[in-house]
Amino acid sequence: MEKITKEGKELETVLASILEENNLTKEEVIYTYQEKKGKLFQGSLIEVTVYPKKNILDEIKVYLTNVLKYMDLEVNFEVSNNEDRTTIKMYSNNNPILIGKNGQTIKALEVLIRQMLQAKYGINYKVSLDVENYKAKKERNLERMAKQIAKEVVDTKMEVKLDNMSSYERRIIHNVLTNFKGVKTESEGEEPNRHVVIKPE
Repeated sequence: MEKITKEGKELETVLASILEENNLTKEEVIYTYQEKKGKLFQGSLIEVTVYPKKNILDEIKVYLTNVLKYMDLEVNFEVSNNEDRTTIKMYSNNNPILIGKNGQTIKALEVLIRQMLQAKYGINYKVSLDVENYKAKKERNLERMAKQIAKEVVDTKMEVKLDNMSSYERRIIHNVLTNFKGVKTESEGEEPNRHVVIKPE
């Protein structure tokens, strides 16, 4: 994968120089840096390495294609960017297998991608995988369930503990109930047994 490396005294100055020279913006790249000891009387230098996100995504697609070949799956990809998150939608010849029970295969593939990028390039890049609109449907179901339970909590004045969820799923619950009158939400428990509690205010 293409990378651009440059040294200098200050991180922001070196990064700005790389971006300007390569006609890139900060939003289009992921970067890492390390301090290096300079020569005698030079002091230390910062070495900045920049990876264009486009190249990272190409690498991820190649990696996923190779992994999924072993599952006899042919996959097409569609990339979208939303705020700080990149989503890769996958369309395959066997979507139920690619999704897995409760989305377990999708989650496992996300972990593999993170580990691959960390091991090969030392970068931490959040990519969300989806199969057709599986996650979007799941989000809508979670939001609907959260509102329904919140209404019950308002009526009964009794708190309700939800099932254990991932941080991504818990965030959906917290967000949808932020402005819901009469309830508040808290996360409790230790990973992987962390869950949301919907409480009366």
